[in-house]
Amino acid sequence: MLKKITVHDLVHKFQFEVVAGEKGLSQPLECDDLHRPGLEFTGFFRFFPNERIQVLGKQEISYLHSLTKKEREERIKGIVKKHPPCFIITRGQQELDYFEKFCSQEEIPLLRTNEKTTKIMSKLNNYLEKELAEEIGIHAVCLNVFGVGILLRGDSGIGKSELALSLIERGHRLISDDMVNLKRIDPETLMGTHNDNNRHFLALRGIGLIDIIRLYGTGSFQEETKVDLDILLSPWDEKTYYDAIGYEKKKSKYLDVEVDHVEIPIRPGRDIAALVEVAAKNWRLGQQGYNALEEFEERTAEGFK
Repeated sequence: MLKKITVHDLVHKFQFEVVAGEKGLSQPLECDDLHRPGLEFTGFFRFFPNERIQVLGKQEISYLHSLTKKEREERIKGIVKKHPPCFIITRGQQELDYFEKFCSQEEIPLLRTNEKTTKIMSKLNNYLEKELAEEIGIHAVCLNVFGVGILLRGDSGIGKSELALSLIERGHRLISDDMVNLKRIDPETLMGTHNDNNRHFLALRGIGLIDIIRLYGTGSFQEETKVDLDILLSPWDEKTYYDAIGYEKKKSKYLDVEVDHVEIPIRPGRDIAALVEVAAKNWRLGQQGYNALEEFEERTAEGFK
């Protein structure tokens, strides 16, 4: 599912000044890339990305001011006629009457900000990348443990929220309880976040909803995290063989992004919070190139020589 945002959302988020084209504020934004028109002001439109937000900094506006009135109007009219979603003028630049005229005619929002071009472009890129990312919701708990983004999954009632509480008491951070929104930022990056309604709430059977921040402080909650590890909690089955060596490396896939997968069987006496912490630490070691199984096999091979 792709989230829909409009130019109006952009104005609200970044407090842009609407200079002209107010009637076009409902225009949807569908591309997370930005464009700084340059060649287009010389009349070259062959590869013009009209689906992108157009950002004009000091360089572009100074060039337009250097043209004759007739040239300037022709160039502006040509680019506005391509109907991009909006134009953003940076550094609070003034004397834009010629721009206002055509944006008003074509109902294309002309926005202005006092921020520097590179700074606002970076903010816009980050915002659009997240807001326009493909998104799904899954039944799970999401936490950040030692800097590792973890999904806790399992049947209803298996103890995901109680486990999350134990991890929070150990100093780790809750992202979302019960329902986790997953966003595909790029082919290799999956972000986990809350759905606003469940923001910093944890639901515990027999107790009810608790506010994590009020009970444990702001350090107990985090808005989002990159998802690195998918942990499935399952009831212990005496007939099932559980790999204790690590021969089987499994993956989960969400929105076509693969995530390392671990299954932890639950039975009385097991310290599950400690096991999740170890899983997080072990994942980080793996990212640094260390593999305990390989070292174990090397030692075993040495013993046979």
